[in-house]
Amino acid sequence: MGATWNETPSANRLHIGVFGKTNSGKSSFINAFTGQEVSIVADVAGTTTDPVYKAMEIYPMGPCTIMDTAGFDDESTLGEQRVERTRLAAQKADLAIIVFSAQPVSGESYEEELKWYTWFKERKIPVLLIINKADVADAAPLKNYLKEKTANEINLVLNNKNVTANLKHEIIEENGNIYMSMDDIKNYFDKYINIEDEINEIVTTYDKQIASIGFETNKLTLNGATKKIYAHAIKKDDVIYMPIVEMKDVYNLETTIVENNVILDSLTRKQVKAYAKSNLSVKWKADFFSKTVDKIERGDVVVAIEEKDGWTRIRTENGNVGFVKSTKLTNYTTTRDDWEEEKQITGKVNMFWDYYSKYVQAPDRTGQVIEGVNVVSPTFFYIDSNGNLKNKIGESGKKYIEWAHSNGYKVWPAIQNDEAGIKVTSTILNSYTKRQELIENIVDVCVEYQLDGINIDFENMYQADKDKFSRFIIELDPRMKELGVVLSVDVTAPDGDANWSLCYDRNVIGHVADYLIFMAYDQYGASSTKPGTTAGYNWIETNLKKIIEYDEVKADKIILALPFYTRKWKVNSNGELVEKPSVVSMLNIKIPNGVEKQWNEDLQQYYIEYADGKDTVKMWIEDGTSITSKVSLVSKYGLAGTSGWRKDMETSNVWTIINTELQKASN
Repeated sequence: MGATWNETPSANRLHIGVFGKTNSGKSSFINAFTGQEVSIVADVAGTTTDPVYKAMEIYPMGPCTIMDTAGFDDESTLGEQRVERTRLAAQKADLAIIVFSAQPVSGESYEEELKWYTWFKERKIPVLLIINKADVADAAPLKNYLKEKTANEINLVLNNKNVTANLKHEIIEENGNIYMSMDDIKNYFDKYINIEDEINEIVTTYDKQIASIGFETNKLTLNGATKKIYAHAIKKDDVIYMPIVEMKDVYNLETTIVENNVILDSLTRKQVKAYAKSNLSVKWKADFFSKTVDKIERGDVVVAIEEKDGWTRIRTENGNVGFVKSTKLTNYTTTRDDWEEEKQITGKVNMFWDYYSKYVQAPDRTGQVIEGVNVVSPTFFYIDSNGNLKNKIGESGKKYIEWAHSNGYKVWPAIQNDEAGIKVTSTILNSYTKRQELIENIVDVCVEYQLDGINIDFENMYQADKDKFSRFIIELDPRMKELGVVLSVDVTAPDGDANWSLCYDRNVIGHVADYLIFMAYDQYGASSTKPGTTAGYNWIETNLKKIIEYDEVKADKIILALPFYTRKWKVNSNGELVEKPSVVSMLNIKIPNGVEKQWNEDLQQYYIEYADGKDTVKMWIEDGTSITSKVSLVSKYGLAGTSGWRKDMETSNVWTIINTELQKASN
């Protein structure tokens, strides 16, 4: 004799969950549906507290369990606990019934119900929508509203995950094209996507691509080249949407549309495919008793996502994701490997700037070999007073590049804005067109001179231009990646004034550029009103921690820039400066006879002072000892390496010291 309905184990019954807001009529519906008083009915909201489970037989479905749940908008004292129990009940549901009230409270929306609808649909749980209280209110408007919101719903499967429920806006179809909101693209693909008012186009930056797409014409500008596409950006209900298929080249995507599933696979991610050995039911969870989300037949090809405990999570050709026993698959084949960017520098960066003015030739370093150095940054380029990119390479510069490459050094020339000045720099940064002109010119010189990298050294900028400078770096980065050129950007310490410190968004720069170079000097600079060290160890470490912890820049992207100089300060008997401090290279530091050096533990450097007539000279010494302490921060924080400002100011032992410390940090 077979089991009766009430003898059927709970796990083998079909679980039907009834959900809705408080007082929407869930319990009344259940009582009418079952023909029994399963749930308590009252006009007071929140009558149903914990889920009520009723086992019964429903023809022709067989043994079922009806679940009456608390309202998912319960705001009572125990509401949060009740809603949580409702969520737990929802996880057991094989069929969900959502009850809508045709007589809502004034001003009430149906967004909460639709969120639950999306939650169930994303998990492949069938959903039935019920409009209640149609006897006391006109149900037609609600019916039309729900029909519009749920008709032809499009699911987005991104890198083997159904993300539909997590989208800010739904995927829509317009004129045969599939659109994704700009907000969701920003969340999933392009953090720095931006609307440029100057050209009235959306600018995207992703990996090796910078692209712009307009709202009126079917064209896409990709890395400076224009191509025809079959759809453009649109605006609907104040939401901006972009055509997914047309953006596949921008975001390196493989796009597949199967029925209502839009499948997007990143071409930079590993993909493994396998064949089904037999006809299989694909389960929602790694459990034979879990609900079926799809069926596959023998010989069908699936994407094998991951294997655990004898089950493999797969994606079917329909785009549905679920589990099958691993033994039921065969012929696993890797069709695509994870793409990994090849690093130009192995180990720590050991770099120096080679400064020379536009009035002299590039230094002749023929025959020189600098111990441990792997990157050189000659000051080849500058922005002139008219905003044009100028170079001072000449024949001597070409020989410099040849010398560097022949000795295994990478060449990352600096681009400086000191001649342009703050106003011209601002003009460039605040114009999308001018930024692109500058970027194209940088691309041209990188190609012409076979450069390995570029160092952006923009200093003294308006604080108001902080975001525009970030945009420049964001737009420059993909063009450099396209060429295989390293992008490094110089920044000052965070604890400075507006135009020298607060003009950098270190978080964005550190995220986008290959390297952020922290110019760890001029703690007390030329404009200081009192004497002090050029770069104290404690000051450097404090600001370094700010960049890592507050600005959230990864330590292994930070290059610590070291000073090969100090300053000579002269004060009167009142301690007041009598003149601007002079820069003294490490090579030219002279300690008069009879003057004793005083060690400062916090600064990790020596200090001297001596009389000069009625005045007093003060100097904080940069030498091998102070440099050793500073370089030790690379190991302590896992930094990318060091750079020195500037070549020919250092003592002969500096490169041995730096190389030794960086070798320690690499081990």
